[in-house]
Amino acid sequence: MLRSTALTWSWLNILTKKRYDALSQVYADMEEAMEHLDENMLKELGCREETMMIAMNRLEEFDSDAYEKELEKRGIKFLSIEDPDYPNSLKSLPDPPLFLYYKGSLDILNQPCIACVGTREMSSYGKRVVEEFVPSFVRSGMTVVSGLALGIDSQVAQSAINGGGKTVACLGHGLSTIFPKSNSRLAEEIVENGGLILSEFPLDQPTSKYTFPSRNRIIAGLSLGTVVIEAGEGSGALITADLALDYGREVFAVPGQIFDKNYIGCHQILTKGHAKLVTSPTDVLEEIGIVASEKTQISYEPADELEKVVISILSTMPQSVTDLVERSKLSAGDLNTKLTMLELAGAAKNVGGGMWVRQ
Repeated sequence: MLRSTALTWSWLNILTKKRYDALSQVYADMEEAMEHLDENMLKELGCREETMMIAMNRLEEFDSDAYEKELEKRGIKFLSIEDPDYPNSLKSLPDPPLFLYYKGSLDILNQPCIACVGTREMSSYGKRVVEEFVPSFVRSGMTVVSGLALGIDSQVAQSAINGGGKTVACLGHGLSTIFPKSNSRLAEEIVENGGLILSEFPLDQPTSKYTFPSRNRIIAGLSLGTVVIEAGEGSGALITADLALDYGREVFAVPGQIFDKNYIGCHQILTKGHAKLVTSPTDVLEEIGIVASEKTQISYEPADELEKVVISILSTMPQSVTDLVERSKLSAGDLNTKLTMLELAGAAKNVGGGMWVRQ
């Protein structure tokens, strides 16, 4: 779809994957669908009266050129699900976000991602768990994903940065502001340190009781697994855990004292068999097939473009030469040569069985 069309649909904030598919069956493309946009179409899509009125008013006031300039001014980038750079981990979801706004590097999503979530009322024990788990994930080459809320989320992001790692913060509002405001500087640090701030909502979308569960599905969808660090009964972190289960991803929970209300949620999902009990980061890494490391990954400067390609697809999750050939589009001969050179340089390692990881 044309960028101006994508921006317009995003601004209207009514398009789910289900509605997108329905329109795609009726119209040749989203440009034609836009030409037929009226209250009758919105009604057929299942929109409520209030939603239809808001959408039509927003359509009337929208100026795509002015909106584009505002994005550029704020340093915010934009993608639709039809764009080639759209993350594959989200595209495979049954309910992927149709549009993404972001600051920072999408490239960090090419590395294995792990979600770490929990309560806003973080205890000293929860903080200690974060400080134990997150640096280990970072050393093992993982991108850490969370939500930038107060408490556990903020501590996860800060611990990833302090450990020299990359982190993704998924927001439940538009990127024109940061909520809570006290995390504005942390959001800047995430981007400054090679991380990513991500939202599916148009710039002016405020927080609401609906936007945070929507954000949680992105956290779960980006990640191989979700670790519930600390969660009381009814915690939003449990929504992320449920979504991860729905997506066929791994769910882990850290136990606490049986009398601690901050761990009622963790104990509930453990009792129901909805999560695996973990007491160390190694428990998580072994379960999802990541090669644990006691040292931070080395910074290696590729010798040529082919090495750059190979380095970009290697991760701490073991991959076969066949898989690497498919992902890199290199011949088996060229790939094996580059893997050998990278191994000699200490940037890659054969972990046995023809499986390779990045060092």
